[in-house]
Amino acid sequence: MKPGIAEAAAIIKQSKSMIALTGAGISVESGIPDFRSSGGLWDKYDPAVYASIYSFRSMPEKVWEMIFELIEMTDKAKPNPAHLALAELEKMNLLKAVITQNIDNLHQEAGSSNVIEYHGNAKNLVCLQCGEQYSPDEYDIDKRIIPHCEMCGKILKPSVIFFGELIPPEALHQSQKYAEEADVVLVVGTSAVVYPAAGIPGIVKNHGGKVIEFNLEETELTSACTDIFIQGSAGKTLPELVSVLKKQV
Repeated sequence: MKPGIAEAAAIIKQSKSMIALTGAGISVESGIPDFRSSGGLWDKYDPAVYASIYSFRSMPEKVWEMIFELIEMTDKAKPNPAHLALAELEKMNLLKAVITQNIDNLHQEAGSSNVIEYHGNAKNLVCLQCGEQYSPDEYDIDKRIIPHCEMCGKILKPSVIFFGELIPPEALHQSQKYAEEADVVLVVGTSAVVYPAAGIPGIVKNHGGKVIEFNLEETELTSACTDIFIQGSAGKTLPELVSVLKKQV
């Protein structure tokens, strides 16, 4: 058993309001590289150009070159054991919400029902002109034809937060609420140094809660805020945690 698993399970068993904060690291095992890492999307596309809302408004056709790859990448990905483990914790009534910085929809596909998305979702499209929204089954990305709004004819944009856009106020409000009520936060696949995600562990800690971190390597959070650090692949450590908790039920 990985060091820290038994201690974490004991804390979680007594928890009344646990949440999870996830980042790019949890989806790497599903084949989605961290955008900023080697081989990530920003290796090929300059984010200052392709991930800017100002660029999208002025030259959407160019930005869609990157968007096609982004959507294809997320379409191919499937939930891995870490996503499934978090969904299982929800089914066990141990996890109240997942707050994620990811846009891949993998938590929902794994079965998590209460997912708060800071950066939106690449699976859906929205019209910036009239606000009309479209689900994945309403457009065919495979043909690489740039989708247009059926209502006003404008080029559609993924429901992803681009640089220059604000994080949805409802996501901020809900995450703050859950963090203030939480007695445990699982930090999975993120160093949690970029706000607003960076604030979640601190809020939980300041309210007397515990921070349990699952990462491949120690992060800035580890020494600053973490109570239990569980090192290794989340696809292995989280299912191990679930297994231990099930034996204790």
